[in-house]
Amino acid sequence: MPPERPDAATDVLLVRHGEVVPAEPEHPHPQLDGQGDPPLSPLGRAQAEAVGRRLRDVGLDAVYVTTLRRTVETAQPLLDALGIRPRVEPDLRELHLGEWEDGLILQRLAEGDPVAARVVAEQRWDLIPGAESAAALAARVRAALQRIAAAHPGGRVAVFTHGGVVAQALALATEAPPFAFLSGRNASLSQVLLAGERWTVRRFNDTAHLADDLSRAGVPLT
Repeated sequence: MPPERPDAATDVLLVRHGEVVPAEPEHPHPQLDGQGDPPLSPLGRAQAEAVGRRLRDVGLDAVYVTTLRRTVETAQPLLDALGIRPRVEPDLRELHLGEWEDGLILQRLAEGDPVAARVVAEQRWDLIPGAESAAALAARVRAALQRIAAAHPGGRVAVFTHGGVVAQALALATEAPPFAFLSGRNASLSQVLLAGERWTVRRFNDTAHLADDLSRAGVPLT
């Protein structure tokens, strides 16, 4: 049997947003407040529907999104199923990539861009001109999740957020290297139990709801 949740602990289900429309050199992502703000792709919308089916009956006290549209679009099927409005947590928006907010970072990696290679090798986003520092990202992610935990002691919430934020939250919980959890897929589910300063990771990159056989979406959340 899984361990019991302490009465005052907050169960946080971190959902990475669905796949977005890809950027191209001649068509970079649109921006909002200096950050890339693309919509979901058709696959991303299907992933959002699968997330909604997975989480609609798990007993949520609230659903959080960020200021960027891909999280809102991913959460929308769940919000519609529950008949509630989301709460917005701006400090869980994606890592700010400075001059690389055009959505082309994966292309840079694939093409062997030397700065991109250093970012991966040294696990330092701030090698990108104008990018957010690791310390700043960690501070705002920690503060935002602590605020959510304080608002829902003993509760369960879904937080629709971004790959960099999920990775940072799990790194904070486990004291792992900064990039240890960057492999989470679009629309994957991770789970962290917050009890004061003690954060416990219950799952990472759970994609059972994205399997071809959606009957697997009944994998219990504990």
